[in-house]
Amino acid sequence: MKTADLSELIGLAALWGASFLFMRLGAAEFGPVALAAVRVGGAALVLLPLLRWRGQFGELRRHWRSIFVVGITNSAVPFLCFSYAALSITAGLSSIFNASTPLFAAVIGWWWLKDRPSGPRIAGLAIGFAGVLGLAWEKASFKPGGSGWAIVACLAAALMYGLSANYTKRRLQGVAPLAVAAGSQLSAALVLALPALWWWPQVMPSAHAWAMVALLAVLCTGVAYLMYFRLIAHVGPANAITVTFLIPAFAVLWGWLFLAEPLTAAMAVGCAVILLGTALATGVLGPSRFARLKQ
Repeated sequence: MKTADLSELIGLAALWGASFLFMRLGAAEFGPVALAAVRVGGAALVLLPLLRWRGQFGELRRHWRSIFVVGITNSAVPFLCFSYAALSITAGLSSIFNASTPLFAAVIGWWWLKDRPSGPRIAGLAIGFAGVLGLAWEKASFKPGGSGWAIVACLAAALMYGLSANYTKRRLQGVAPLAVAAGSQLSAALVLALPALWWWPQVMPSAHAWAMVALLAVLCTGVAYLMYFRLIAHVGPANAITVTFLIPAFAVLWGWLFLAEPLTAAMAVGCAVILLGTALATGVLGPSRFARLKQ
């Protein structure tokens, strides 16, 4: 990975880590549905003119059905789930559960694409999911005001991300990254438009909440998705997905700096176990990687 690509990877992790902060700051006033809808709508307004400027609307028209599915599975549903979770759990905890995305992607790839993992990767899946279950068991409470359903929502979002990654690999290989990014945000905006009108907050959100959601839409979604799909094109999906390892660090840092959110021992241990399992399941750690390092 070149220095420019590595810098972009770190910048992307910082932006996606900040998305959990901005959701925490906007969810209470907007509500989950309106927040997710404004997020994808703003991102579409950023990306569609760029798509037109690059003359790639033809890509969107040719592959609109598959891109529409990606819009639902990679944006509309996960953003709604994380916006709901932001009402009751910290930015750092949401991002740690988000780190399980490659685990779900590996299991779905194994089941759907017959991409059978090696022994170390199977061990990584077991370790990673053990970390997820352990952290969820320690944090989840389904009593009134508890975090149980928020954690379920985070894991549902990670599952959808994993499904979308495999669907994209199967149906959209070779399609212009900008067409996928812009089209998926437009699709998600169309899907969420009517629900957002139905659940629009009765009290108009404050200027501060609008500013947070604008940053979420423009920087953490529009610009970030452009960076992500460009990284996939430059360094491949396996290297691009390693951004997952960096997001929790930034999300915890932003939450600590701006919201005084704590990092508990259980969160630190759970995060370490999940990331270890993810590293093994995705091949970041393993015999082949160590053999290359020795060479």
